[in-house]
Amino acid sequence: MNRFDRVTAILLQLQARRKVSGAALAEQFGVSLRTIYRDLRTLEEAGVPLIGEPGIGYSLAEGYRLPPVMFTREEATALLTAGKLAEHLTDPPTAHLSAAAMTKVRAVLRHADRDHLDHLAPHIQVLRPRDSGYQLPAYQQLVAAIAMRRVVHLRYQTAENEAPTTRDIEPVSLYLSRQWHVVAYCRLRQTVRNFRLDRIRELTLSSQEFAPRPDLLLLHWAAEATRRPRERVVLRFRPDALLPALVQHLHDTKHQYGWAHETRLPDGQLEMTLFIGELPYLATWLLPFAGALAIVEPPALAAPLRELARRAFDFFCGPE
Repeated sequence: MNRFDRVTAILLQLQARRKVSGAALAEQFGVSLRTIYRDLRTLEEAGVPLIGEPGIGYSLAEGYRLPPVMFTREEATALLTAGKLAEHLTDPPTAHLSAAAMTKVRAVLRHADRDHLDHLAPHIQVLRPRDSGYQLPAYQQLVAAIAMRRVVHLRYQTAENEAPTTRDIEPVSLYLSRQWHVVAYCRLRQTVRNFRLDRIRELTLSSQEFAPRPDLLLLHWAAEATRRPRERVVLRFRPDALLPALVQHLHDTKHQYGWAHETRLPDGQLEMTLFIGELPYLATWLLPFAGALAIVEPPALAAPLRELARRAFDFFCGPE
C-alpha cells in the first residue's frame, strides 16, 4: 500500500470508529507507530480536525464528514451480493433498507462500474429455503429492540403446543442457521431461550427498557454446547448403488446432520463421519439410502432405522 492509500484508509477508519489508537493502526497497516503519527499529521495539515487523547487514541471532531469515498468494483460487487442476501434471507423492511443503501452506493460509482453491476446483478441469485417464509417483519423489529434494549411482547408458536403462548422477552442476539433465531431472556420461563422467527405470530416493542445482562449470551452458548452431547457416527455409502439424484442429495444435505469428514475407500465406498445429537433425527435422513448404506458405528442407529422402515412398510404395503 502506498502512502496516499494508507492515509486515505486511516481517514476511513477514523470515520467508521469512535476512537482508534495509533498502535492499532500501525498493526493494521503493517508500519511503525512513527509512520502512523506522520500520517496523522498529514491529515491535520490537510484540515482534518483530529482529537487526540493520551492513552486512548484519536477521533474526528463531532460533525466532521467527508463525501462518500469511491468504492472499488470488487467492493461494490460484494455489497451487491450482501443486498441479495438481505433481500431473500431477512424480512421485507430490512430488504427495503438494504436496497436503499445499495442505491446510494450506485450513486457514487463510476459509470463503467455501475454498468458492471447492472450486467452482473441478474447472474447472482439467492434462493430462499422453502420453509423459511416470514409472516411478520420480525427481524428489523428485533434489531431495534436489541439496539435500544426494549422488552418485546410476543405470541409464539412452539413446536409442542397447538395454541401460541404469550410472553415477554429481552432479546440479546440474532443468528441464522436454517432459520433465523433470536436469543433472549424469557420472563415467563425466567431463563434464556432460543426463539425461531418464523414461529412468532405477533410481536410488539414495548416502551420498557431492560437492564443489560452482560454474560447472558456467553452462558447461552456454553449451555448449548453441553446440553446435547454429540455422538460419533461412521457410515459407509455405495454411490454406485444410488441414483445420481440421491448421491447429489447426500452431498447437498450432509452438513445439516453433523458432517465432519469423509474418505473414499479402495473399493469405491464412501466412508463418512458425522457428529449428531439424536440418532432418530439422523435416521430420517438415512432411510432413502437403504440398500447402499452400512452402519459402522454406533450399532444403536439400526433400531430407529428399522422402526422407520417398518412404519413405511406397514403404511404402503399393509393390507388394503
